[in-house]
Amino acid sequence: MAPRSQPLSRNLYVVSAVSFFQDAASEMLYPVLPLFLTTVLGAAPAAVGLIEGLADGTASATRAIAGRLADLGPRRPIIATGYGVSSIGKILVAAATVAGGWPLVLVARVTDRFGKGLRGAPRDALIADETTSENRGRAFGFHRAADTAGAVVGPLLGLTVYELLGESFRSVFLFAVLPAIVSTLLVFSIRERARPLSSPSAARTSDARIPLFSTDGMTPRYWRLLGFLGVFAAVNFPDALLLLRANDLGLGIIGVVLAYVLYNVTYAGFSYPAGLLSDRFRRRHVFALGLFVFAVTYLGFGLTPTSRAVWWLLPLYGCYSALTDGVSRAWVTDLVPAEHRGIALGLQGMVTGIGLLVAGVWSGLAWGGTGHGPFLVSGSAALVMAFVLAFRGRALDPVRHQGPRP
Repeated sequence: MAPRSQPLSRNLYVVSAVSFFQDAASEMLYPVLPLFLTTVLGAAPAAVGLIEGLADGTASATRAIAGRLADLGPRRPIIATGYGVSSIGKILVAAATVAGGWPLVLVARVTDRFGKGLRGAPRDALIADETTSENRGRAFGFHRAADTAGAVVGPLLGLTVYELLGESFRSVFLFAVLPAIVSTLLVFSIRERARPLSSPSAARTSDARIPLFSTDGMTPRYWRLLGFLGVFAAVNFPDALLLLRANDLGLGIIGVVLAYVLYNVTYAGFSYPAGLLSDRFRRRHVFALGLFVFAVTYLGFGLTPTSRAVWWLLPLYGCYSALTDGVSRAWVTDLVPAEHRGIALGLQGMVTGIGLLVAGVWSGLAWGGTGHGPFLVSGSAALVMAFVLAFRGRALDPVRHQGPRP
């Protein structure tokens, strides 16, 4: 059966709605948070990089465990807990506007990302459960499109609240709590289906224990892919620094938010087609194209002296995200048995999160006066990795590729 003829499941639509509302809440905060930190709380760019790096590092520390637990039992309770914890993180961000001080924002972001770490792998594994290899890219692309549509609505709502209520960061941060709560409640509409668990048959006997970590059945191709993604993550610093660079170039808060909305429009608009493309051709080639777009974007940010370039650089960056985010999840799922999807996706999140932590710290410390240096380093590294992946990356393909080769 052709990939386009396979319907997407009810659970996928529910999970996509959950992600839409949570991302709307998160993205009401995200584009203005670096500006709040630097202009209101007086934090340095290094502190912004540290906050985002530690937040992503915290998420990475929980992803593998959450993924493994999702292989051993129901996924929905872990997903619900993750979204609930993230909602608490957004409440703490609002509290920072009263108490002041960037350390409280650090606690809030770590809490938010801890919730993200809990929910990510179980949610992605649940999506994978609803697919086959023929429509997996399309399903993940649809989910990323819905998630990112929230990132279009969220900043626009936040900007509206900011302007209508006297340019108040506090009003924006308080309003963001509402869609986060809606998202958490929607999780309980998921109807989880029965599936094979990852415990070995011996562990089902009364005198055997199920290991917390088990990588039985993980292929060498999976481990090679994991290493590649980790190396790339180490040069892919937090997006908050892109927004800070846009502000430094002279856009101002309204310009930064609107440019960020354009980024999310292209991200949402291209995610589903990118997923379809990865179902038809090799996911490796789609991902390599995304790396090339990333390189062009970062080199552009590093070289441009004017804010006008941001209006095409950030939308172009959205194309990179569309070509890599959902595609990488589908790619990982292709390389492991069904009963190990949770731990495989969790390890992916952990490794890339550690890489983001490294990238956030080094780029923040190397920022200097203009921040162009880290962009040039990351863009150059990504360009090399794109060519290596495209022309020397056959060892990362599934053994049996679905669909025609280009």
